[in-house]
Amino acid sequence: MDEKFYSNVNILDSIEKDGFKVEILECNHLKGSKDAALAEDLFYIKNAGMSLKMVKVTLENSGLITESGALYFHKGNIECTSGMGGVGGLAKKLIKSKLTNESTFKPVYKGTGEIFLEPSFSHYVLMHLENESIVVDKGIFYCCEEGMEIGVASQKNLSSGLLGGEGWFQTQISGTGAVVLEIPIPMEEVLKYKLDNERIQVDGNFALLRSGSVAYSVQRSSKQLFGSMTSGEGLLQTFEGTGQVWLAPTQPVYNRLKHNGIPQLATAGKNIDNSI
Repeated sequence: MDEKFYSNVNILDSIEKDGFKVEILECNHLKGSKDAALAEDLFYIKNAGMSLKMVKVTLENSGLITESGALYFHKGNIECTSGMGGVGGLAKKLIKSKLTNESTFKPVYKGTGEIFLEPSFSHYVLMHLENESIVVDKGIFYCCEEGMEIGVASQKNLSSGLLGGEGWFQTQISGTGAVVLEIPIPMEEVLKYKLDNERIQVDGNFALLRSGSVAYSVQRSSKQLFGSMTSGEGLLQTFEGTGQVWLAPTQPVYNRLKHNGIPQLATAGKNIDNSI
């Protein structure tokens, strides 16, 4: 262990079981500035509350599946395979990649040693599935324990596929093991609901995750078409059943800030206030 490196690192979260350990590491300080411009950027990053993170996985005769290109480096007796599975497997993966926005080839690392995935300013969340499945938003799968199945969940009806904002297909993760997701907002801003034969309706496209047991559809906000039109809400993403639903309510705000900036966002809020 490099004590100097780890003295500047926090462990934000971890899961350890049966020869497999995954950790989310966070660098406390970035001190590598060599000129004033870089120092200014690092100062801004620190004061903006951003932190550099990376995923570390420790294997002991076990395996890891990652998104293509996620590897940073590894140490130990570790071998990598493509997990392609022959010509038929290649065809299935090409189709699945096109449908879900996930990479075609997901490398599988097997053996004993340490694996570091690429550092970034992203937000990561660890989950442990126990003989269950989750359906996640496109592109947020990052890595998982070997043995998990990364598949495709298709929308069950026409309105969900055409009008739901998620497209016809999403990524489904099934099995037993640890999973890492790369999400667009900090975990502290995620609303985690447990449904017990209940329903959630969302006006927007900011649902991150749902249990495989939770049904998804798109419904009008009113049973009557005229009532839906006059309510100003229109079509709502609808989640029904028993299981979990994760929402990212701050994500649309960040998207508007990114594309329009603070002045436009403030003006939009003012217009909304004046219209009430």
